[in-house]
Amino acid sequence: MREPIRISVDDAIAQFEQFDDLLDTRSPSEFELDHVPGAISTPVLDDTQRATIGTIHSQRGAFEANRLGAAWVARNVGRQIEETFQDRPRSWSPLVYCWRGGQRSNAMATVLARIGWSVRVLEGGYRAYRRQVLIDLGDRPERYSWVVLAGRTGSAKSRILEALSRQGWQVLDLEALARHRGSVLGGLPDAPQPTQKWFESMVWNEIRGFDPSRPVFVESESKKVGQLHIPDALIQTMRQSPCIHVEVPAIVRAQFLIEEYAHWTTNRDGLLQQIEHIAPLHPKQRITDWKQLINISNWRAFVESVLVEHYDPSYDRAMDRNFEALSSAFVVNSETLDHLAIERMAQLIGTHFKNQANAPIAARRASIATT
Repeated sequence: MREPIRISVDDAIAQFEQFDDLLDTRSPSEFELDHVPGAISTPVLDDTQRATIGTIHSQRGAFEANRLGAAWVARNVGRQIEETFQDRPRSWSPLVYCWRGGQRSNAMATVLARIGWSVRVLEGGYRAYRRQVLIDLGDRPERYSWVVLAGRTGSAKSRILEALSRQGWQVLDLEALARHRGSVLGGLPDAPQPTQKWFESMVWNEIRGFDPSRPVFVESESKKVGQLHIPDALIQTMRQSPCIHVEVPAIVRAQFLIEEYAHWTTNRDGLLQQIEHIAPLHPKQRITDWKQLINISNWRAFVESVLVEHYDPSYDRAMDRNFEALSSAFVVNSETLDHLAIERMAQLIGTHFKNQANAPIAARRASIATT
């Protein structure tokens, strides 16, 4: 008769991709806060049951709490077997974890092992995993060769990163992970940001898959993307890394942003509220002018003015202060931001770094002709 096998967090992380499933037996709210990337939620107690057990334990003692909890756990594990694991083959091999690698994961793992499946339990549970994430985020970033993609707001940096990824380069897209475009107007419609812990888990998971012998492209960011903090060691390493500088005229960037942020044109009230966040930084008349342009839907004039009067000066100050390598950056200039131009910029950037891998090259600037 099979028994579950307990394994350390180091062994588990090394084998994550080899397990058929990663089973998180904690409550749904715990899972929502953070979980091992790729895990599925298979709670042995739901949030209400977990809270009730805690109350009974404190008021009536461990025996009463364990008796009620055992009945609920048995029913929930049985339901998971019937509804979630019914089609798993004999060869199925999952990793199971809970908060500390204790009762909840052991309850699930024991039943699955007795059925005949090869089951592993994460020693120390989620807490051990979380500790390792924080350790790795503190020391892993410096192991990689980062290249920072810089450029004023609206320069299509995220699109260039996507193109670099399509062309086979390693890319860490922090704004995609954070579900935010990084500015005061950067929130995505109907897409709330993840929790800080889940953001860190996703960043950790991306970084651990990179090849240290190849460059990793990342966009220049402030310490926060929306409400989420970039791990300290990562942002510090980014700020010490070589830069690519994308230069695009303001009028072209304005049109690009109108298309990228089209949701604001149908949410005028929300946009006016967002403008209030930067109002203290500008003369009252400028804010009044911006609001007037919003009210009459003159999007081209509004976006170009906000770029020139707010975003560009703010971005330039932050870059000069935080990214010393910007002064020696490889510059890519484009008069357009259509799909073809973005692909060509990515190709130029990739070619530059392929050449540098063999021998330094003299060219510090490349231009994309308007087609």
